[in-house]
Amino acid sequence: MATAAATPLRIPSAAVAAGAAAGGLVGGYGIARWTKKRPLGGVALAAAGAVAARQWQRTGGTKTAVGLSAAYVAAFAGSHPLAKKIGAWPAVLTVAGAVAAASWTVTRRAAG
Repeated sequence: MATAAATPLRIPSAAVAAGAAAGGLVGGYGIARWTKKRPLGGVALAAAGAVAARQWQRTGGTKTAVGLSAAYVAAFAGSHPLAKKIGAWPAVLTVAGAVAAASWTVTRRAAG
């Protein structure tokens, strides 16, 4: 019996970048909180940020990568004062959503 070759799943690069950015913010916080080792959360945050930045550079070029990387770092920094107002998890989820939306919007526009 002959089988058809499976078509590889193509995930849009905008989705990969948005997921890496949001995942880095949420994952970094989660790791830091659950392990009680903030540097370990920072490693996860930085690694996911590097993956996202590489994807942003591939999709939109250097200016896009620099701009969205700045937004990523600003979101991380901004989550701290926001957490004092709305709580830690809501703050992290809010900034992760904002970065993911910005990433999706900018990289889709750059790729299309």
